[in-house]
Amino acid sequence: MNIVKLLGALLIAAGVLGLVYGGFSFTKETHDLKLGPIELAVKEKESVNIPSWAGIGAIALGAALLLFGGKKH
Repeated sequence: MNIVKLLGALLIAAGVLGLVYGGFSFTKETHDLKLGPIELAVKEKESVNIPSWAGIGAIALGAALLLFGGKKH
């Protein structure tokens, strides 16, 4: 399996996951306070939404790479 077909398969998988889950969330630390033995940390939960068109585009591009990427001219 060459690199173009592998990239096509990864794009299809990422597109399907984007359509199924619609996004992902993560937690990041924004502030840290250390005052002697007392420590305070503020964490914010961030959410990233993946648009449907991006998932469909990734699937289409991955399929095109699988179909036409391995052909030699």
